Amino acid sequence: MQIPASCALCPRRCKADRTRRAGVCGAADQLMVARAALHHWEEPCISGTQGSGTVFFSGCSLKCCYCQNYKISQEGLGKAIDAARLAQIFLELQQKGAHNINLVTATQWLPWVLEALAQARAQGLTLPIVYNTGGYETLETVQLLDDVVDVWLADVKYVSPELSARYSAAPDYFEVCSQVVRQMIHQTGAPRFDENGLLQKGVILRHLALPGALTDSKAVLDFMASLPTGSFLPSLMSQYTPFHKAAQMKPLDRRISTWEYRQVVNYAVDLGLSEGYMQQKSSAKEEYTPPFDLEGV
Repeated sequence: MQIPASCALCPRRCKADRTRRAGVCGAADQLMVARAALHHWEEPCISGTQGSGTVFFSGCSLKCCYCQNYKISQEGLGKAIDAARLAQIFLELQQKGAHNINLVTATQWLPWVLEALAQARAQGLTLPIVYNTGGYETLETVQLLDDVVDVWLADVKYVSPELSARYSAAPDYFEVCSQVVRQMIHQTGAPRFDENGLLQKGVILRHLALPGALTDSKAVLDFMASLPTGSFLPSLMSQYTPFHKAAQMKPLDRRISTWEYRQVVNYAVDLGLSEGYMQQKSSAKEEYTPPFDLEGV
């Protein structure tokens, strides 16, 4: 498998020779996957009735201090496999009845993923491909995936450089994310569904409301409202839980209040962003995080 000797797959562009050492994302030269299973906790048009065929990859270019998947994103949990095995995983998920193949934080492994998808398609994979991303991607990566990805499931985490620097070590987050989100929408066009209401093509933009960050959440919603009407589906999430380093960081050491989330939702509605998804406050539970026990790998 060919991995760049000077890696620039993500906006960090750390130039690591991954045959010798891991990049900032934690990925070296051997594909690592932590879980592959039917997942029922995505948006209804992704999970459907049978679940999304979700593959969780190890490593991440963002360093979110509150990451609920920190064991795989920042601590290296995962199993080493090759592209041929990944292709078989895709086909096994299809056989189990998955509505789609959902690639969670896959960019650091893009050469393997592209090869595995090509192999799987040659062996009968027909499911839509969902790219589940924190929104911190290069324009080149998004363009490369134009004929590969059917659905972008992308975060818009922050507008504030101060917040994105403090919480995700990425002061350029919004500058990067706002550009690539527009490209994602350009590539897929408006959301398109099948007869069962499952999303076949399009973009879902997620925003996780954080405690003490109401002003920034409203700025994120202002950005979403500036995008062409009907060009994406908004998804507002209340499931924030103080994981990882956030448990010792104020104001992240608490869940968001009902009042805070209601303010976010009301602001979205006022902006006309009501044709999408909004979580119940009861979603802020640790059990919504899947166990990373190497299932399906």
